[in-house]
Amino acid sequence: MDGYYAWMLMATALVLMMTIPALALFYGGMTRARSVLNMMMMSYAAAAVVGIVYVLWGWSTSYSSTGDGKFFANPFTLWGLNGVGWDSYIAVAFQMTFAIITVALISGAIADRVKFSAWLIFVPVWVTVCYFPLAHMVWGGGFIAEHFPAQDYAGGTVVHINAGIAGGVLALIVGKRFGWPKEQMRPHNLPLTMIGAGLLWFGWYGFNVGSIVFADGDGGVKDSAQFMTETGVTFMNTTVATMAALLAWLVVERLIHGKATSLGAASGIVAGLVAITPACGAVSITGAIALGAVSGAVCAWAVGLKYKFGLDDSLDVVGVHLVGGLIGTLLIGFLSTSSAPGGIDGLFYGGGAESLINQSVAALIALGWTCVLTVVIALAIKYTIGWRLDEEDEVTAGIDFAEHGESAYDIAGTSGGIL
Repeated sequence: MDGYYAWMLMATALVLMMTIPALALFYGGMTRARSVLNMMMMSYAAAAVVGIVYVLWGWSTSYSSTGDGKFFANPFTLWGLNGVGWDSYIAVAFQMTFAIITVALISGAIADRVKFSAWLIFVPVWVTVCYFPLAHMVWGGGFIAEHFPAQDYAGGTVVHINAGIAGGVLALIVGKRFGWPKEQMRPHNLPLTMIGAGLLWFGWYGFNVGSIVFADGDGGVKDSAQFMTETGVTFMNTTVATMAALLAWLVVERLIHGKATSLGAASGIVAGLVAITPACGAVSITGAIALGAVSGAVCAWAVGLKYKFGLDDSLDVVGVHLVGGLIGTLLIGFLSTSSAPGGIDGLFYGGGAESLINQSVAALIALGWTCVLTVVIALAIKYTIGWRLDEEDEVTAGIDFAEHGESAYDIAGTSGGIL
């Protein structure tokens, strides 16, 4: 029991680290120099806003009733964690960090061009109507769990498909950055991005291995042998899938562009982590390698499609998180094995099509739910306070100075503080 809580405290801290500072560094390095502070602020602000919202009504909306087959639970039943025992606070905190990073991921799709105030309005509304209901449907015994019991250990549908489709919708409604795609908008600091990717990989062990540690059928904590087996499997699956994705991304990048880049390596890491997220407890070691390789290769190809379709997804949220989340979620239907903790055979292991159908329907529900509601939220903001900076602020002053009165780098000998 003590070991269980000690690990969950560590896992929770690791998942929070995935947003601040890991994702903030990863995204910050990928933006232009005049946008890095704003990009990082979007992650930090998401953590603060979502954290408060989560303890007020997010936990209640997601988990106040379980096994009800509904789309969401009552947000007022456990308002402000009223009625939640102190011994459950670690579970609340752990799930809170998942909500935080899901919202923060979306910000990469609209980097360089939106008002900070618009983002602060979007965050609590979106997490309430998109994230909390999906968490309930998949993990809280809601509609998907009851009717299409898909395996999703750490958020293929709830986190990555959810964030990916939301990012795509926002990029479309907010519009392109001025000058894109004719103007080259290269990452300004790839070492920051590499550091962020490494921290994401490290933190992801809390994400995946922490998620496998759920209560047994009697409501107690799993015995030590079961705990060791399941944490070992998810840890190793997370590791090898990420390695395979990194290599596959570099191979495809070399074939398409003639170079294997550091940005490609960092992106391949994230693509592998995304894909193994829902499958970490469903597949074997060889299945994890195959899944990672497919994700790395397909995502490396998919990120280039934004130019073909004219979608200014600034930091490839759609190409990595939506595509990688779909790959991980759907390939469970083929690669899942009863020898893994999930105990379900997929199509390649003689289990028939049932698992694939469940995974596919769960992915479609996540796509449809979030797509429609994000359109409504995004249009409401667009036609009220508006999303975009003025062209002069975006192109000349830069979003860091225009929105925060700061610059990241003291190139001219002035302070990095308010100017």
